[in-house]
Parts: sequence; structure tokens; C-alpha cells
Amino acid sequence: MADTKREIERKYEATPGTRLPDLTRTAGVAAVVDQGTAELDAVYYDTADLRLAAASITLRRRTGGGDEGWHLKLPVAPDVRDEIRAPLSERLPRTLRRLVRARTRGAELTPVMRLLSARRTLLLVDADGAPLAELSRDAVRAERLSGPADGASWDEIEAELADGVDPAFLDRIDKKLRKAGLRPSRSPSKLARALQETGLDAPRTTSPEPVNAGDHILAYLREQAEALLAYDPGVRRDLPDAVHQMRVSTRRLRSAFRSYRGILDRAVTDPVGEELKWLAGELGAARDQEVLAERLRERIDALPKPLLLGPVRGRLRIWSAAQGSGARRRAVAALDGKRYLALLRSLDALLADPPLLKAASGPADTVIPRAVLRDWERLAERVGHALALPAGTERDLALHDARKAAKRARYAGEAATPALGKPARRFAQRMKAVQTVLGDHQDSVVARDTLRELAIQAHAAGESAFTWGLLYGQEQRSADARERELPGVWAGASPDEVRRLPGR
Repeated sequence: MADTKREIERKYEATPGTRLPDLTRTAGVAAVVDQGTAELDAVYYDTADLRLAAASITLRRRTGGGDEGWHLKLPVAPDVRDEIRAPLSERLPRTLRRLVRARTRGAELTPVMRLLSARRTLLLVDADGAPLAELSRDAVRAERLSGPADGASWDEIEAELADGVDPAFLDRIDKKLRKAGLRPSRSPSKLARALQETGLDAPRTTSPEPVNAGDHILAYLREQAEALLAYDPGVRRDLPDAVHQMRVSTRRLRSAFRSYRGILDRAVTDPVGEELKWLAGELGAARDQEVLAERLRERIDALPKPLLLGPVRGRLRIWSAAQGSGARRRAVAALDGKRYLALLRSLDALLADPPLLKAASGPADTVIPRAVLRDWERLAERVGHALALPAGTERDLALHDARKAAKRARYAGEAATPALGKPARRFAQRMKAVQTVLGDHQDSVVARDTLRELAIQAHAAGESAFTWGLLYGQEQRSADARERELPGVWAGASPDEVRRLPGR
């Protein structure tokens, strides 16, 4: 069993002689309560090549203090981490091991560092005695557990925000501490400092400034590959939007392979792209169900009560629970499988030894616009075809194909933005507008199929199908409105700025 705590903190350099200022003079602080001193013993685990540390992830087993146990810390933002805790045990809990699987790829996790800390804790409370923040003063001794038995010691001060308190409170504490002469720590965590000071610093990947077209596209691919890994724990933890964001990363990678096929050899990228398509499909079931359920709930909430005939909300909840649990199990099963790890290894290999073609060495403002314009022309053909068809199933399918092309053109523009600047960014925004209209149309098509299914189930159970039919009609009108909107949005989706770039 594991629980999660959002950790918002700031660290400061200190010495044994560092004096803390009177923090009761900080706005909102009524008292500073001395919580005493605790002896903490933490052993940090990582792979032999420090893959967790390289991703700013820490995994430790700690004894002493009020929260002893296993702690996994995942970065969220600067000074913000999610700490997932599991009860103290001899072996690493399977729950935590799975959360770092995409990083470790099956490599053994072994002890790499031991930190012994004498921690004195001061609790900052308001006038009602409610906690605002903890200020801890640590005397740390680090012992390297792999390789030479090197060690290091230092003092530091941490200010950690209490649950539910406005993060701006840390700014007020920061101002007081800086005025007293304290300076922010140069290391983001105790482990990072211990590794550095004992000669076991984690490898960091630094990319040189892009020079040519290939450099720019590879930088984009590395960014998306890292995003895919970063969202993996969120999908496993069932965090809001994690499935969507991870799926977007897979699509952006695959789209870049296809859009920039003049830069990257398709003989190498196509097989990886097919595996990304598989992963997006496994994740898609959960995401699509989530979006559809929310759409139908909003439709029902907007109806006047007299039009809700029968157990409409209850039937939707049953359907949503049945669909959602299966979709989530499918997504997590994919992440736990061997095929997923093989995909990650293939992606690593591709980025380590990219299959660059001759055009990759060309100037970005000449090579990249060609790919962007090629995707726009593909989209233009599909939109024109869809608009020429009469309303009905065939047109719905054609609009769905146009939507996929719009998404690819948008991603091509986003990938090109670091190299081309405003013209590419504006192009991507215009493609997003087209994608949004077509996406809402497709969502309506899918919603109508589900509403028909729910109406059949209601009728078979002896319930009124009136409300489901009413919602079906609303979705049909919504789809019709999107179809009328499309020509105007498409008319504004011009790639002229990209065409006017040098070399066009």
C-alpha cells in the first residue's frame, strides 16, 4: 500500500554556525514550535549507471523520524516533487519498482548512497495553531556504497510547505532567510549533492545548439521521448490527463518520423513508428473513454430535470465504470509488458545513432519548411474531398481522415517552431484551430454511437429511452454546426508565412 504527498520545498546552504532569523516576524506566523531532533538513516537505490538520478528521481529506504519507510520522489516542477511512500520493509515494494520500470528497463536497483542526518525540525504555525511550513536543519553525512568508500558531510536548511498552504508563503520565508545571509542550495536534492561530492555524479545529457535541420528535428524527438518517460508513472498512478499527455508524446514522435522523412531514413523510423502506433492505441482506449464519459455527463447536467426520464445518470455511471476499468487495465498492462520496454530500447537506439539522410545537414530554414508545406498540402486535399461529399457516413469518415491530417500538420509546425520561429508557431496555431473543429465533429460521431447503444440497453431494461434520443439529437446538431463552421476556419488556415521563408 502506498500513499502520495506533494512536496513543495526550498533548500539552503548552511554551516554549523548558521543562525536562523526570528521567523515569527514573517506575515502569518504566530509561533515557531521546536519539534526536537531526530536521527535519520536513508539508503538510496539506483541502477549501476544511475538512471534514476539522471532523471532527478530518488528512491530511498529510510528509518528514523515520523515517516520512516520507502520513499520514491518524482519531479513535478522546480522545487516541487511527488513523494510516494510505502511501509518499511526489507525488500523494495513492487508498487514503487513498477513506477520506475520505464527508467530502469529491468536493470537491478542496488544501494548506491547512505545519508545519515541529524534533523532538528521547527514547525511554523498560524494563530490557530495550524501548520504553515516545516523548517528543518540537517547535519548530513554521506557514505558512498558502490565503488571507493568516499564520504562527504555538510549542513543545510529546508523549508517545506504544509499541505493546503499557498506556495507564496515560501516566498516570504525565502525573503527572511536570504536577508539573514542564507543562499539557495546549489544541488536540487541531498542525493544529488552526495553523488557529486563523492565522485559518483549522475550522467547528464547536454545537447549542443542546433546547427542544421537534422539537429533541430533530433532535439524535438529527444524532448518527446523524455516526455513519454516522464508521464509513465502518472499513467500507472491514474493521474488526471497523464494518459492523454503520454499518448500525445507517442503521436508527436510518430508524426515527426512521417513529416520529416526527408531528414530521417524511413527504413529505420517506420518500425519504431508502428510500435508507437501500438502504444498510442493501448493508451487510447482509456483516454477516449474518459473524454466521452465527460462529454455525456456535461450533456446530461445541462438538461432540465423534467427531461431526465429514467435512471439516466445511474446507467451512464455503470457504463463509464465498466468501460473505464477495462481501459485502464489495458493501458497499465501495456506498460508492464515486454513489448513496451522493447519500444523504449528501440527509441533509445534510434536517438543514439540517428538515421540521418543527406538533407539533414542542410539549413533548417530551407529543409524544414518543405516538410511543413507538404503536410499542409496533404491536409488541403483531404479537407477539399470531405467538403465535396454530401452529409452522411462517408463524409464523417472523410472528415475524420482530415482531422488526422490536421493533427499531423500541427505537430509538424510545432516541431519546426524552434527553427523557424513565429511563422511556424502561427502555422501550428492555425492547424490546431482546424483540428479542434474536426475533433469536436468526430467526438460527436462517436458520442452518437454510444448514445444509441445506451438507448438500446435502457429499452431492453424496461426504461425510457427518451433522454438518450434527445441527447442523440443534440449531438447531431453539434456535428452539423461543426461542418458549417469548417469552411470559414479552413479559409484562415494559410501557410503563407511559411512559404515566404528564405529558400521557398
